[in-house]
Amino acid sequence: MANTNYGSPKNKGGRAGERLPDQLREVRLTPDYTEWAEGSVLVEFGKTRVLCTASVDEKVPPFRAGKGLGWVTAEYGMLPRSTHTRSNREATAGKIGGRTHEIQRLIGRSLRGIMDFTRLGERQIIVDCDVIQADGGTRTASITGGYVALALACHKLQTKKLVLRSPLRAQVAAISIGLIGGQPLLDLDYSEDSRADVDFNVVGLDNKQLIEVQGTAEGAPFSREQMNQLLDLAETGLEELFRLQKAALASALGTGH
Repeated sequence: MANTNYGSPKNKGGRAGERLPDQLREVRLTPDYTEWAEGSVLVEFGKTRVLCTASVDEKVPPFRAGKGLGWVTAEYGMLPRSTHTRSNREATAGKIGGRTHEIQRLIGRSLRGIMDFTRLGERQIIVDCDVIQADGGTRTASITGGYVALALACHKLQTKKLVLRSPLRAQVAAISIGLIGGQPLLDLDYSEDSRADVDFNVVGLDNKQLIEVQGTAEGAPFSREQMNQLLDLAETGLEELFRLQKAALASALGTGH
């Protein structure tokens, strides 16, 4: 387990946790959190904690076989006591719930969006995102941490000379934004998310391109101007997350800042 972690300073302001509207929760990324996975990180967004691991499989799914192309997929799950009350394991029910299926598809799409599958070769990387504790933003934390785990796994493939160049084409991270009483807020915790009039999740790259924007009016409809404000706010949050990802990877790989 890593003894160091890289995070944003504790923020002070007017929200829960004394945050200002444009401030992230305290975000921490602890790389190499587990011993055996090719890449791992514990990602914390305030009280939300997700363990992300990346595993290399020298086989690809049947639809990819024989094409010389790799694949990245993701699985997501919440531990039974990651919330205020215990929930049953989905394995007990014998099927994956709709919310879980939606989130793991989002994580997979986000990570595949930055990959050069020709460079990866005919192998698969599976990114597992297990929610230890949930306080809002588990999908955005999973994507942000999933990138770090994936990057560590890709680096390990390079050090073993199984790939010549990194299959990664960009950084990817995700953040939530919302409107409460007309006020744009960055990185919603559960208490904010549950009463937001408008709720967005934004997945972006470090070159300012977007992979996905999920936005819904839970209460009153929102204007185009408000949407632009929210996306601008998301961009500032993503920039900070990219910085934290780089610092975590530099620590794990010994490359400096």
